[in-house]
Amino acid sequence: MNMMKQKIKNIIERKIRYDSTTVDHHCRLLKEDSQKIVLLHKIEESFSMKVDERELTIQKGSYTIAYYWIDKPYNLYFWRDAKGNYLGSYFNIVRDTTVTDKMVSFEDLIIDILVLPNGENFILDENELPEPIEQFEDGYVLNALNLILEVIDSIIQNVKLETENLFKYDGIDKWLIES
Repeated sequence: MNMMKQKIKNIIERKIRYDSTTVDHHCRLLKEDSQKIVLLHKIEESFSMKVDERELTIQKGSYTIAYYWIDKPYNLYFWRDAKGNYLGSYFNIVRDTTVTDKMVSFEDLIIDILVLPNGENFILDENELPEPIEQFEDGYVLNALNLILEVIDSIIQNVKLETENLFKYDGIDKWLIES
């Protein structure tokens, strides 16, 4: 995949939280087909996630390569640093993923899965649910969680291989700022 010859297209990622508030991110379109859309977003502010005794920090200047599937109950944020090193991944359990020419939007259903570079994964935010996970959204979230856990290793491996190609080019920053 030669990203440098592709016309650059800006697109908004809109996350609709469970409380109906929204968060928008300005991204670049990497790939789109009938099954999925892939966006790239440069991290402008470092952030950390702590689970048990482990902490994952995504540094400023790293990248989110975000995968959205139209027919799946999840999306995936895949993080690489500026040199292309894999930092970790993050699954959002979602519904109603919608893709238009200018925007990808989805409803976030609270539960997430953090995947560390060594493959360990952690279910996040269960304590934020308004009811037990078995009942939350009539079992939709629990079913989505179980689906992800069944295929998590193969998804991560496939995305890891696909995203390595992006970082074989030394000027990804230049590509991002072109208009």
